[in-house]
Amino acid sequence: MPEERLQKILAHAGVDSRRHAEQIIKEGRVTVNGAVVSELGSKADFQRDHIKVDGRLLHPPKRLIYIALHKPNNTVTTVSDPQKRATVMELLRGIRERVYPVGRLDYHSEGLLLLTNDGELSNAIMSAATHLPKTYLAKVNGMLTTEQEEQFRRGVPLSGHRTMPAGLKMVHRAENSWYEVRLVEGRNQQIRLMFKHFGRLVEKLRRVRIGPLELGPLKPGQFRHLSGEEVEKLKRAVRRSRLVEAEPVKTV
Repeated sequence: MPEERLQKILAHAGVDSRRHAEQIIKEGRVTVNGAVVSELGSKADFQRDHIKVDGRLLHPPKRLIYIALHKPNNTVTTVSDPQKRATVMELLRGIRERVYPVGRLDYHSEGLLLLTNDGELSNAIMSAATHLPKTYLAKVNGMLTTEQEEQFRRGVPLSGHRTMPAGLKMVHRAENSWYEVRLVEGRNQQIRLMFKHFGRLVEKLRRVRIGPLELGPLKPGQFRHLSGEEVEKLKRAVRRSRLVEAEPVKTV
């Protein structure tokens, strides 16, 4: 087997996503054949070399699994939490394989979360080059004006950078209205900050769709395994998203 970058190997082994694996390497928590390796870009052979993280020998996953979880409120989307808060991993009763969350949902947000030990798919979904759409339902204290809705769709300035175009439609008009929001990027607290830009607070936020994958009837805290058809649809959606991003802009 040819040598691969360590962060890719860690992702394949289900340790964490490739992005977080880089941090694990930089922290000096990885050894290859007994020697600490902390330099990004270092390579190894997963089949030949003895690779350990925090002293634990890594093995290639026996099988790839894909889980859809309804993340409840007041739960962190991490493998462990130094503040001892409840994590999504504590909800995966009966899952023996080591999986990790693909992306994050805020502590007070809920909804669809994908967990897997497929490092390649996880990295592809979270890559900045992959604009896989994600759909949310947001309960807001009030309503946006028609002009504000158009500004929301075109993009608003956050931390000096305008957000990418987004989908927005009201699904329930009330004193506290519900909006459906569709994003192709995932900045920290993005939806809450976008509404805050217009003086509105998000009281509840639930993700209901990742590409073709839907939350469906899952209750908070419940999870299910994805079907083979769902996995293939998700992979195709990722490939399409990357191809669209790679297309050159046509000029007249």
